This record gives sequence, C-alpha cells and structure tokens, in this order.
Amino acid sequence: MRQLSALDAQFLNFESETNVANVAGLSILDGEVSRDDLLKLVEERSALVPQLRQRLVPVPLGLDHPYWAQDEALDLDYHVREIALPAPGSDRQLAAQVARLHARLLDRHRPLWEMYLIHGLTGGRTALYTKMHHAAIDGMGGADVLAAFMDIEPDPPRREPEHPVEPDRAPEAAEMVVRTAARLAANPAYLLRFLVEAVPHLDEIPIVSRLPGAVPVSRAIRGLSAWLRGAEEEVPELPRLAVPRTPFNGPVSAHRRFAFTQLPLDEIKQVKNAFGYTVNDVVMTLVATAVRRWLADHDALPDEPLVAGVPFSLREDPRAPGNQVTLMITSLDTQVADPRERLRAVHEAMGRIKDRFNLAPARWLRTLSESMPAALTGLAHRAAFGLAAQTTPAVNLMVSNVPGPQIPLYVCGRRLLAQYPVSVISDASGGVNITAFSYDGRVDVGVIACRAMVPDVWSLAAYLHEALEELKALS
Repeated sequence: MRQLSALDAQFLNFESETNVANVAGLSILDGEVSRDDLLKLVEERSALVPQLRQRLVPVPLGLDHPYWAQDEALDLDYHVREIALPAPGSDRQLAAQVARLHARLLDRHRPLWEMYLIHGLTGGRTALYTKMHHAAIDGMGGADVLAAFMDIEPDPPRREPEHPVEPDRAPEAAEMVVRTAARLAANPAYLLRFLVEAVPHLDEIPIVSRLPGAVPVSRAIRGLSAWLRGAEEEVPELPRLAVPRTPFNGPVSAHRRFAFTQLPLDEIKQVKNAFGYTVNDVVMTLVATAVRRWLADHDALPDEPLVAGVPFSLREDPRAPGNQVTLMITSLDTQVADPRERLRAVHEAMGRIKDRFNLAPARWLRTLSESMPAALTGLAHRAAFGLAAQTTPAVNLMVSNVPGPQIPLYVCGRRLLAQYPVSVISDASGGVNITAFSYDGRVDVGVIACRAMVPDVWSLAAYLHEALEELKALS
C-alpha cells in the first residue's frame, strides 16, 4: 500500500466542478483501430502501469491523505470507451469533443483514468484520448504511461501478460488512525523543514514573493548562508514580478475549449541556432508572441510582462510514483513589440530560472504541502484558490515544453502521427495552459482554455505559426 504524498493530495483537494485536475494526451493514429485490439493491448500492458489498477481509499473523517489500493476487479469495459465524430470529422470537431471529455470529473470510486477510442476522423485516422488524474501522475509520468502502450515497430513480438501481483490492500481503519497520529506528531518537523528550506527562496513562491519584505529577507538569508560557508552567493536574483490583470484570470468556468497544432522542429532549431539560444527559448517566445497577439486583438494587452508558471521536473527515478514536480515563475515578455527583443528577453528570463533551479532546485511546493496537517489542507487549498481568483492571481497562465522521442511510435500497429498534451487550468493558475511535446521531428502543441475566457482558442494555435514565420524571417 502507498499513501498519497501531500503534493499528490493537493490535486484532489482543490478539485471542484470548475477546477478539474485531469491531465491527458490526445494520440492521432494513421488508420483504423478496433476496440477489441485496444482492449487486448491495455490488458496486456496494464501490469506495466500501476496507476491503472489503483483506486483511492480515504482515511476515516479525512484526517489524513488517502491511500492507493489495488483494484482487484479492474473493469476495462468501463475504462476503455468508444465514440465516433459526426461527418466530416474535422480537427475542430475532435477538439470540441476532447474539451467536453476533459472537463468531466473522474469517478473517485474507481481507478482514476479513462481512455476513449474516437473514430470518424478525416483521412481514415483514429484518435485515442487518455486522461488520468493529476493526483496519480505528473507530466513526465504521464508520458511514461502512454509509452507503455506504444511500440517502436508496427508488429512487435507479443509480450506475455505479466504475472498477477499480490493485491496491494489498503490498511485497516485502526492502522490508518495510528499512521495519522504519527504524521500529526511529525508536522512541526515538516513545518520547521519548510521554514529552513523555503525562507531563502521566498522570491520564487507565487503570491508570497510579492509580500512586503519577502525578497529582502530571502536575499539576506541566502547571503548569510553563503558567508557561513565562506563562499560567494551563486544563486541569481529573480525580478519582482507583478501579475497584471488579463482576461485569462479569475474564476474559471466548468467548460473548456481545446485546440492543437504542429510546428516543425527543424524550423524551430533553425531559429535557435541562428540566435544561439535553446529550443525551449524559442518555444516560450512563440507562446509569448501568440498570447500578445490574442490580447491585442481583445484590447487587453498589459504594459507589463505577463507572469507564466513553468513546471520543472524533480524526477530522478523514472519509476517514482506520483508527482515529482515543482513550479517556477518567469516573466513572459508580451509587452515587447520587437520580435528580436522579445526573443532575447525570454531567453534571459528562462536563463535566470534555469540557473537558479540548477543551483538550488525549488522544492517549496512539496515541503509546504507536507508542513500542513492533512485534515486542514483541503479547506486551505480551496480557500487559497478562491482568494487568488478573486484578488491576486499567482500567474497569468501555465506554459510547459516536454521533450519526447524523435522516432516513429506505433499503437496497435498504427503509426502515431501526433501526440497532443491536454493539461490543467484552474482559478489560481489562469484560464489558459499551453503545453508542447516534441515527437518525431515536430512539436505538438495543445492549448486548453476556459470557454468563457477564451472562446476563440484556435486563434492562439494559429498565432504560433505566425510567430514562427516571424522569427524565421529574422534568422
């Protein structure tokens, strides 16, 4: 049995009818795939993905974080579903269907995942939409889950089903209470650990970094620590970022819009080579340009830079369960009119947070979660989300760029043409999330947004192409 970490439990605690913590992938396959073949594949590979067989077991009275226990009767007929698009089966129809599916809460009485085989796409293609709860996986973990169902050749040797494992049963109620008491006793130690680890990094923490005195205190503590070690302070300073108001910020609705697009990786590399930057710098600049144009279209472009949340993986062991991630914040220089200067500004901003992360990985998200008694975290998280939505948002939007395999992959013998990420939006993180995933010579981008905030989400996807053409012309 395994208990959810405090960070995993956060994604359960903040969830509501409007703040939905699903993460997903939309796979586009070349050709038709039958549900029978997909069921055989899932049954064969499910032992490789423990999350597919784990369900939540709550602690009595919610006194502690839930446990994962193996579901001894996994109902694949429930989890693996089949639908079809009406003619003509366009990409926009597919995206609209994915947006509806993504906004639906998962049933917490079952393992927290669903898979939809979607027929009727133009060109004889098939789509596979797979969603899981963020409490079970992070972005890198989600990529590993999908990889378990993919092959590097269309007709791989058949794998023998894994031997059934001994059921991982949840502890009895009495044992849960004993464990809860031990955690409560340890909470002061977790709080002390948070204070020790977080105070030098207050300027990294959304909202907290804008409190009076936060930046000077963190700077002074880092300087004192360096002096005691007899070394110079190496951690680069972060700018004080004020989050401007945009149409992306406020309470999100229960409805989503989704759009997706592909960008040629070789053209992105052409730009990065011309300027001596990185692929990630170019991708972030494309996002900044697309968002700038959308805001200008809606007479809502702030004079200050936007603030983006950028997830960073803390994953050292690829098999480590749950969320191994932290959040860094950076300026997204949408206020810069000149595209060359915008690229330079994004490069410098990303360099600051990467240098700082490499020198001192930010673990405040995990340690802050662990420092609070579990019985209070649900209420605290929901209150914090509501406060952020109504007053000061933590960030304007979320942006992520995940590297992927550069070779063709196959699912049920059909070539994977594209793999689009579908991520999370919330009251606190903003009503837009743009996630890129590189695969087989392309960068597949998924844009998920609150329908009430960004009804024309496809324009953001189109502006990414215009932004790339603009940078290519300068290179």
